[in-house]
Amino acid sequence: MASDDTTADAVAGPGGTPPGPPAVRPETTPDPFRSDEDRPADPAYAPGTAVDPEFSGDTTTVDGVELPAATEVTPAFSGDVPAGAEPVDADAPAGTVDPFFAEPDVVAVPAFADPAADPEPSTVDGPVTGAAPDPADATLPPELAEAARALFGDRLDLAAAYAELLATEGVLRGLIGPRETPRLWDRHLLNCAVVAERVPADARVIDVGSGAGLPGLVLAIARPDLTVTLVEPLARRVAFLVEAVQRLGLTRSVRVFRGRADEAAAGSRDRDPLSADIVTARAVAPLDRLAGWCLPLTVPGGRLLALKGASAAEEIAEHADAVTRLGGGEPTLHRCGTGLIEPAATVVEVVRERVVNPKKPKAPKRSRGGRRRGDRNRDR
Repeated sequence: MASDDTTADAVAGPGGTPPGPPAVRPETTPDPFRSDEDRPADPAYAPGTAVDPEFSGDTTTVDGVELPAATEVTPAFSGDVPAGAEPVDADAPAGTVDPFFAEPDVVAVPAFADPAADPEPSTVDGPVTGAAPDPADATLPPELAEAARALFGDRLDLAAAYAELLATEGVLRGLIGPRETPRLWDRHLLNCAVVAERVPADARVIDVGSGAGLPGLVLAIARPDLTVTLVEPLARRVAFLVEAVQRLGLTRSVRVFRGRADEAAAGSRDRDPLSADIVTARAVAPLDRLAGWCLPLTVPGGRLLALKGASAAEEIAEHADAVTRLGGGEPTLHRCGTGLIEPAATVVEVVRERVVNPKKPKAPKRSRGGRRRGDRNRDR
């Protein structure tokens, strides 16, 4: 494992907690990687660029803002297997996905409810060709060692283990482009770790569209005081996240939820809706759609932290009204890690000021004869 010898045995270390605003609690008891170019892979950069496919589908409208509706995929937590449960067979045919918990020493690979639901691979999230990945690519560059120690403290060895996992299994499974591995530390790990300065102590965090664990797993490594839930609908990414959580020894503070953001917020008969003080997302969608998915997961007074690229200011100007209609306050722009990393991470912060419920479709009006309009032709 590529790491600094002075940071050994960091898994059991307490880790430091940087100062931040106090944790928010409700009044009562709601990654894709960056591209190989020199700018972040923000969907808002190019109009018409497809948003993360797992969030596509039918739509619903919230105060005039069109948002995707839930699909038939059954959400599931990845954690401990209930007593007497059968282990999940990775080679089992696709079928209905039942909620499951993975044992710490067993990586459970769920099957797709619909094999066609997995989108076509992209240049980043797709099959790997060419030479096998080299773990040496995950080595911490000497010029970044000081910043890495400041951000990860005595858990730097754990961060190095995660970097090596990304550079090997992450590449083999198509979760990261091979050309991204030499810059894992500066463009991904450190860029995500500086977001911790906007997260209060002992906060509950939900990472939406977690992908390979950015920024959710990085925050869990840098801040052992946090409780993190990784929300990801695609099976192969869920399998990687479950394995990463187990290998890194983070099963007590991190859990993996297989499902979409709207499913996580809605809950079910067997599961309460998920909610957190902080909801994070990195390069998932434009700000208006992101607010529609993430604000319902945020407790009133909690905050959405969206990692963005150079277009962040333009997104705020374009989507501020939509965010307000969805219950959010005025989006604010923050530069995290100034003086520590270059360039600093760009974060758009939105406070959930009020709860906005989705509008339910109106029932068809009935005619005087008691028949619903439109029913006349149904009998023909």
